[in-house]
Amino acid sequence: MEIRVLVVDDELSMREFLAILLEREGYAVDQAESAETALEFLEANSYDLVISDVQMPGLDGIQLLGKIKDATPETAVLMMTAFSTAEQAVEAMKLGAYDYIAKPFKVEEVKILVRNALEKRDLKRENQRLRQEVQERYSFSGLLGKSKKMRELYELIEKVAPSMANVLVLGESGTGKELVARAIHYNSSRKDKPFVAVNCGAIPETLMESELFGHKKGAFTGAINDRAGLFEQAGGGTLFLDEIGEVPLQLQAKLLRVLQEKEFRRVGGIADQKADVRIVAASNRNLEEQVREGSFREDLFYRLNVVQIQMPPLRDRNEDIPQLVEHFFRKHVPAASGVEIITPGALKLLMSYNFPGNVRELENLVERCAVLGNREIDVESLPTQIKGAQSQLSSTSCDEIVIPPEGMNLEGYLDEIEKKILLQALERCGGVKKKAAELLGLTFRSFRYRLAKFGMDEE
Repeated sequence: MEIRVLVVDDELSMREFLAILLEREGYAVDQAESAETALEFLEANSYDLVISDVQMPGLDGIQLLGKIKDATPETAVLMMTAFSTAEQAVEAMKLGAYDYIAKPFKVEEVKILVRNALEKRDLKRENQRLRQEVQERYSFSGLLGKSKKMRELYELIEKVAPSMANVLVLGESGTGKELVARAIHYNSSRKDKPFVAVNCGAIPETLMESELFGHKKGAFTGAINDRAGLFEQAGGGTLFLDEIGEVPLQLQAKLLRVLQEKEFRRVGGIADQKADVRIVAASNRNLEEQVREGSFREDLFYRLNVVQIQMPPLRDRNEDIPQLVEHFFRKHVPAASGVEIITPGALKLLMSYNFPGNVRELENLVERCAVLGNREIDVESLPTQIKGAQSQLSSTSCDEIVIPPEGMNLEGYLDEIEKKILLQALERCGGVKKKAAELLGLTFRSFRYRLAKFGMDEE
């Protein structure tokens, strides 16, 4: 891609000298004899770099610099003058000039400054592009779905994001809790600061305090250097504490202090540090039940639960499945644009499936089809658990149920069916209640409630 440079100087010899020098380096060069002419060039063309004299009749170079930065802040600018003063240099740098060179200058010096100015310009553009990409990815476009529940979720995020309030995101595994945390961050005033995510359940208990708050050299065996913790790394931004219910009680007290006092102390340290961090916490557990059981501090729960966001499971918004399937298929098969990606029969099966793994399970399913080279998702390409679930539902036809002549106890009949299904789920999952609940598309709390109804919830 051609790099365009505009040289601005009221001296013809200087303009021509720089033009020849820069053209030999492969740049396309235009010349302007005044700041006024330069502004006409800038209005008609786009330039990667402007090299301008400071002392010129009419508008001077400093005034031109200000107008360039107002109109096209990404354009790199080098200032030059035979009357170099510290005051002019400081003023030019404050207004956004890359650097300042004094006449007479060396040819190699000009070459190096031009290359460096263009490299810095490229870096700023790349950073801007990446920031825009991240913001687009983690704004509401990162959360997919047009169902009523998702529209309500978007509205809540839009209200919560600009505030500094702590947020607690609750929901089953795979519902997109981290995406919500990122959407809150990238739609807040902290969007240009770090977003740091940590899964509290994946950190060994002995290392969790150091991971969160950092440590001083020699604080424990293996602490050979000072180390910044996640609160420091997220300074000015957002810290996402996933699976907050896994934090041990002893550390919960220290986490509570950070939320109350807005300061923390490294392990082995003696000085407190300020914690300018917004907390978004998440859990797939029932934290209120943990509070009742004594495994989670009530005061910490209320500190985190300033605003609560409940993530809907996929089975409660199955009308979003077609859009999600299309998005994931095109994500994993970019060349699939414009082709039919799922058959009606396969879509019907997906929309009747409970998806215990939620959106994450659906994406894995679509990716599996893509990896196996399927140009479309049909019934045969679906995993056996989905086809199997449908066949089991089909085998229990409502047509087979007959009301006896003497009538029936409907509540008792439904209770008996429910009890059998609960027992089958427990048997298939080896007695692990959490897995059995996921198998039936229930929350753990709801599953235990149903067990207790039949006197089956014995530890």
